[in-house]
Amino acid sequence: MHSAPQRPSRWMVILAFGLVYMFWGSTYLAIDIAVQNIPPALMCAVRFFVAGVVMLAICAATGRRIFYAPRQLALAGIIGLLLLMGGNLTLSYAELAVSTGLAALIVAITPLWFLVLDSLLLGDHHISTRGKAGLFLGILGLVVLVWPQLAAGSLGRRELWASISLIGGSFSWALGSVLSKRWQSGMDVFSSTGWQVVAAGLGNFIFALLNGDLGHVTWTARGLGAVAYLVVCGSWIGYTAYIWLLGHVPTSKVSTYAYVNPVVAVFLGWLVLHERVDRFILAGSTIVVLSVILVTSAKIKDKTVAEMPAVEASAD
Repeated sequence: MHSAPQRPSRWMVILAFGLVYMFWGSTYLAIDIAVQNIPPALMCAVRFFVAGVVMLAICAATGRRIFYAPRQLALAGIIGLLLLMGGNLTLSYAELAVSTGLAALIVAITPLWFLVLDSLLLGDHHISTRGKAGLFLGILGLVVLVWPQLAAGSLGRRELWASISLIGGSFSWALGSVLSKRWQSGMDVFSSTGWQVVAAGLGNFIFALLNGDLGHVTWTARGLGAVAYLVVCGSWIGYTAYIWLLGHVPTSKVSTYAYVNPVVAVFLGWLVLHERVDRFILAGSTIVVLSVILVTSAKIKDKTVAEMPAVEASAD
């Protein structure tokens, strides 16, 4: 028997999913525009530090607790670095070499990492035949996506490493998400989110300093506008909705954003940046989407009754 406070209303869940689907799908375009003039690490540093400080200020102004034990803050910081530095910084660098649509489609393998990490860190269920088939199908989809460049020998080292880094970035994102469920810090969800974002901002700023980004930046109205969009829509709205969903919905369902976002990203890339959408992009994206659906549906079926409440009741 579930109590009302533990179970969010259906419309709240639908709203949160809608915000993540819509805004995170559009952030690929905003990142592409921002990194044209602002080095990726510096762009991420500005985006996350500003967003995090304002989030904590709002929490303090509304009476929420923002100061916690060092261990709690450290755990929030690690999660923020895995999600927003390991995941987002990698994506920002990759978009210097690959299109927004292709980047989003490669990142669509994130739910496959969720399956593996969720199994290892949160439960003891085994990957079913359907799950293994989905994993194989996802790899096949990635091959189809880059096949034209591979066949023509036009996939340069830069594009290849960018694509590989996106796979690593999606692993970092999935690891941060799963650990946020396992590490029950007891922090207020919004305060915890604020500290995660601040930690990511500081981490990216240190990297930007070491990389000499301050000497290669060109501040333009277009670039600053893209960063502002990322702060408001990507961090304040999208990331907060994502963290909230992780606390109320199984990770397998939350991870569905990864195969909705590419549809938005490919469309906006074609509409605004005039990026090419050919039959390989369409076929590869279809295969990746099918593989993720296959894997996540298998995961839900394989969970035991005893495991489900623990996952569903987890908070970040």
